Amino acid sequence: MNHAIPARRKLVGANSTYAVIVNSLLIGIAFLSMAPLLWMVSVSLMSPGESGNFPPPILPENASLYNYKVLFTRGGMGGFFINSFLLAALTTTISLMFNVSAGYAFAKLHFAGRERIFKLLLSALVIPGQVAMLPLFLLLKNMGLVNTYAGVVIPGMAGIFGIFLVRQYARTIPDDLLEAARMDGAGELLIFVRIVLPILKPVLATLAIFTFLGSWNDFMWPLIVLTDSALHTLPVALSALSREHVQDSELMMAGAVVTILPVLLLFLVLQRFYISGLMMGAVK
Repeated sequence: MNHAIPARRKLVGANSTYAVIVNSLLIGIAFLSMAPLLWMVSVSLMSPGESGNFPPPILPENASLYNYKVLFTRGGMGGFFINSFLLAALTTTISLMFNVSAGYAFAKLHFAGRERIFKLLLSALVIPGQVAMLPLFLLLKNMGLVNTYAGVVIPGMAGIFGIFLVRQYARTIPDDLLEAARMDGAGELLIFVRIVLPILKPVLATLAIFTFLGSWNDFMWPLIVLTDSALHTLPVALSALSREHVQDSELMMAGAVVTILPVLLLFLVLQRFYISGLMMGAVK
């Protein structure tokens, strides 16, 4: 009995040492990951040309919001910010409607050719998106949707990955629950709205984050479709601004902060549902 106590203390001490080492490594990795972002914010608060000093300063000598003021007053980033937000919000809303409906149908509704159609959709995942840009652009051109926001939103209305993610999660819904609702006289639409959607909240948040991030950060497709500079999104406008102010690193960093901040806030708000959706929807 007396010999067991020292052995237990050694085990507790070893576990404590191991926990300290692991936590220290995790903190170090987190700091290395956050360091570029923190320095980006720091540079955005510096005076013009201050970041070009050698050695590069870590913190601004006199922090100010001058670069942000120039960005929105002279660069017109306010309008481009609104363009990006409206497009991302609209694309996310419509995409959720189509992806959730299709994913639930592939998971729980029985119709002819369900598995074959789903396998065909999955096979399209191997095709790079860049390959489809030219035929998609020609199709939108024939429809008169070039240089319109509809031309940006329509290609993102439904995605194979979103359908797959919702289907995998929806398969965890017990069939007995749906059958009980049908026996009580509930229609398919009522079952979908009152039973299925509340259960799918975690995967809805996950898909919303993915879709909003993809639309907000999309650079290539809006650049191709939107020829009018007044319709440009924030990444496209920031790229054009960088060519005019190639030496103004502080102004560009302020633009990068404005671009990153909304999606970062969205992720922080929905991270609980995001992690739950990935963990629960991974396997049935």
